[in-house]
Amino acid sequence: MANTSPSRLGQVNGSGDVDSLFLKVFSGEILTTFEEQNIMKDLHMVRTISSGKTAQFPVTGVADAKYHTVGEDIVDSSNSYLSTIKHAERTINIDDVLIASTFIANIDELKNHYDVRSIYAKELGKALAKRFDIATMKTLFAAAGGSSPIGGNGGTSISGATTDTAAGLVDSLYAVARSLDEKDAPDEGRFAVLTPSQYYTLLTSDNVAINRDTGGVGNVATGKIAQVAGINLFKSNHLDSVINLGDASAVATDDGASNNDVFGASGAGYNGDFSGLASGGAKGFLAGTKEAIGTVKLLDLATESEYQIQRQGTLFVAKYAMGHGVLRPECSVKVLPA
Repeated sequence: MANTSPSRLGQVNGSGDVDSLFLKVFSGEILTTFEEQNIMKDLHMVRTISSGKTAQFPVTGVADAKYHTVGEDIVDSSNSYLSTIKHAERTINIDDVLIASTFIANIDELKNHYDVRSIYAKELGKALAKRFDIATMKTLFAAAGGSSPIGGNGGTSISGATTDTAAGLVDSLYAVARSLDEKDAPDEGRFAVLTPSQYYTLLTSDNVAINRDTGGVGNVATGKIAQVAGINLFKSNHLDSVINLGDASAVATDDGASNNDVFGASGAGYNGDFSGLASGGAKGFLAGTKEAIGTVKLLDLATESEYQIQRQGTLFVAKYAMGHGVLRPECSVKVLPA
């Protein structure tokens, strides 16, 4: 039977004496990492299925209007009154099960002075939440470079933007709003995902972003900006994680996600060339509406544990089975720095 690599609770940074962190008497408070914020869950379409491996999202085109000439037959195709509304569909596959796991030795739990099971379960869940955010941001980036399955408008790429100053960010957000307007994207639910640095640049640089004269709505006291140009603003370190990937297009697959090739390259999964999101010290950002991308959920995030007699310890596993894909590219925008 294969060996395992347990998390030794008494070790410092996973090395050295396995008893060094154990205390004879409990003292002090247990500090855990800040809980990472999953922002993408409510910013796109999510469908849950009870069985199967795929889900279809219908895509429909638009109709035309024409003034009627008295006496002409509306249903006669030669008169061009009837609109031929195009139909297509987007199919999103369920990826392989994504897991995060750890193993705790029974002897360590007996020696330890505080309960770690709930902490470990929470940390494993957060690891999956981070992967979910990153995968959906990658998909949004792919959508901004994609085309519609029924022709017409595709995604938008705004290049040469100034994204390291407050004034430049405001101009970029208005450019996003204009692009979404020109492609008839919905007004409701527009959003932009910024890096923390960009978000706080908007707040601290002469209050440009929250000045009502520029259309901003925010509050310096709470450190929050609600909207600029009708776009809801969110900050996330996970966007930095995507930017730092650079050109990841050479990766053969993204851990069992090859069925959803959002970049159109066989086996690429959610991996593409993100290098355009960084230029020198400046970084870009992503924007869109809820209709841009979708997630199909077969197994929601779940955690489980099992005591293994043969290993004298407890195995903890967090898992989910989902898939992500592009729905309406015209509802997505990527802003690339100069």
